[in-house]
Amino acid sequence: MLPYWFLFIVPAWLSITRSRSTQMTTAHWPALWRVIFVILVLMIGFRHEVGGDWETYFGFIQRADGVSVQDFVDNMRDDFSYNLLNWVAAAFGLGLYFVNTVCALVFSWGLIVFCRAQPRPWLALTVAVPYLVIVVAMGYTRQAVAIGLVMPGLVALSERKILRFVLLIALAGTFHKTAVILMPLAVLASSKNRFWSALWIGLTSIVFYTFLLQDSVSNFTTNYIDAKYDSSGAAIRVAMNAVPAVIFLWMRNRFDMSQEDRVFWTWMSVGALGFVALLLLSPSSTAVDRMALYWIPLQLFVLSRLPEALSQAGGHSAMWVRAVVVYSLCVQFVWLFFAQTAFAWLPYQFYPWVAFWK
Repeated sequence: MLPYWFLFIVPAWLSITRSRSTQMTTAHWPALWRVIFVILVLMIGFRHEVGGDWETYFGFIQRADGVSVQDFVDNMRDDFSYNLLNWVAAAFGLGLYFVNTVCALVFSWGLIVFCRAQPRPWLALTVAVPYLVIVVAMGYTRQAVAIGLVMPGLVALSERKILRFVLLIALAGTFHKTAVILMPLAVLASSKNRFWSALWIGLTSIVFYTFLLQDSVSNFTTNYIDAKYDSSGAAIRVAMNAVPAVIFLWMRNRFDMSQEDRVFWTWMSVGALGFVALLLLSPSSTAVDRMALYWIPLQLFVLSRLPEALSQAGGHSAMWVRAVVVYSLCVQFVWLFFAQTAFAWLPYQFYPWVAFWK
């Protein structure tokens, strides 16, 4: 359990001791951020028997073992990039740690790019650690790498780089096809020629839906909706998105951002609240839970900017930074000690260390 707390304490301490960044950037990472990147990649990529689906991911490599190139192309089109990693791992005897490390590289890169685009990047990372890093990145590998590509895509939207967003979402869809549901968000960020933007983005969405998601809709419906498959804690996880959504909608004019960004994150907040309604109406909480994972960046965005928003109302930003850190600490504490599935993450094991003592 101590490695998880180490992951949390470092950014938490830095978010308290370092002031707000005046130059938000996704490039030219300082040395400390590079160190954090390496730590994230190693801890996520070389985890050993950590996560509820650990055995399932071994099954992907076993299924790819001995498959010819032609058979791979014919039979493994779903989540193509992730299956390609497994095929390479099986063909060259690289194992699951190779797959996990490549996915960790992509996820960690995307996370840091998104955090560094916020005025308090260390606070954004602090908010990310308890659930996005520990639970999602170390448990749901395919969806984690998809989210890792979605986050720089959201940064691209903020910079009005619509094509980059579309390409990143398309790539994310090759790791976990459900990522293509985010494609229409590009319309919300388009401030000029919205009609033509909506037209080509809509056509692009249809194309990627057809190639990536259409064949899987029936399976998704059967496995989740018709089977009424439920996830323990789904309501809590959806609520974790709903809380920052309510905060943003309530005081969005206090957040320092362009009007275009304010409109976009308003719709993101509305979407997060929409998952609350879906959770009440859907026969499968798991289906809603998995879709809501793509809205986790809303937590990082709102909570890392909250101290400045509250300071404008006469508060003290340092006090609110500590409040967000304490909230994140409570999230991690409650999950590690009380979540029904936390046992699959405990104890944390690092493969090189485990292999050394075998």
